[in-house]
Amino acid sequence: MTWWARARQRRSARCARGAGHPGPPPTGFALLPWLLMGLGSFSNLLQGKAENPWIGGLGLLVFNSLYVYVTFRAFDREKRQSLSTRLALLTMGLVTTGLAVGYGGNWLLFFPLLGLATGATLRGRHLGRTGLLLAAYAAVLAGLREGWREAPNIGYATFLSCMVTAAILSLSEAVRELRAAREELARRAVEKERLRFSRDLHDLLGHTLSVIVVKSEAARRLAGRDLDAALAQIGDIESVGRQALTEIREAVTGYREGSLSTELTRARSALAAASVEPLVRQSGAPLAPQTEALLGWVVREAVTNVVRHSHATRCEITVESAGERVRLTVTDNGTPTTAPAPGGNGLTGLTERLTTAGGSLTAGPAPAGGFTVTAELPAAPADPSAEDAVPVALES
Repeated sequence: MTWWARARQRRSARCARGAGHPGPPPTGFALLPWLLMGLGSFSNLLQGKAENPWIGGLGLLVFNSLYVYVTFRAFDREKRQSLSTRLALLTMGLVTTGLAVGYGGNWLLFFPLLGLATGATLRGRHLGRTGLLLAAYAAVLAGLREGWREAPNIGYATFLSCMVTAAILSLSEAVRELRAAREELARRAVEKERLRFSRDLHDLLGHTLSVIVVKSEAARRLAGRDLDAALAQIGDIESVGRQALTEIREAVTGYREGSLSTELTRARSALAAASVEPLVRQSGAPLAPQTEALLGWVVREAVTNVVRHSHATRCEITVESAGERVRLTVTDNGTPTTAPAPGGNGLTGLTERLTTAGGSLTAGPAPAGGFTVTAELPAAPADPSAEDAVPVALES
């Protein structure tokens, strides 16, 4: 690749990186070139065509100083709305009036500069009325000083500079605010996706690894006395591992739709392998896929905690769908002090998910001993005919 081609490639890359960046915000330097409109007045002073040149020079210095002060503060919302900025703008108006009445001619061009500073500072719903009043005021003074043929030009230039400056600066500010809002939304979307992925990964791997550990321990215990049963446990480990790979791939792409019946089946297998007696009851109308997916996550997390922490011998899972709400309860007879606290990562993530969906999650020691996890969600029907479906009851 030649030097010229590499230079063009680097320039194209810089342009691509800067295409979506608005650059630094505008400042008062963007309005300083308009002070060149006062060169005619400065020329009159140098050529001695102005009476009382010291007064004119002092007025020119005061006007330019106030113009710089006001325009630089106009790009900061708090500063341009402050009392000092408004007083400086009012003083500019008084100085402009004095110079226009005293000298006329080129000195009348300070009114468009005053309109520009006014538009940059007074942005809002009262700007139109202020611009019209300022333009009319400038036109009247110009007519009285130089004749009425000059009045429309000064009035129009004053009004135009006021309104156009305000429109351009307001539009630039709005574009920057929209761009900042878009970047903030993009940042929050990335954070939300990271949270979703970490939460899914925690729920998937926590349950899967717990099942693999339990079945591995069962296979080790059975290997010496029942080889066929040990091989069956090893086969289950292979199946769980393959399923975990599939679920992780689906979680990465964000397309995983959990099935409550599938999670209940896996819960029975995991509990049985951990020597915990499973008791599953499900009643009510069919549920919407989203509701099933959320309840499946609750079953997965709760059963994982039972297997890993509870030292229980019995676990009861109940799903009740009645009316507009569905309730899932997972209760074990283990030791409550060894159960995970409600502030754990898994339960915290589930609480956030259910709250977003209009539900709730509670977890804590059961009155009769053990630990209980209760989840409630709106029982949206899977299809329009589901509302009239005959309730069913399953027990195993």
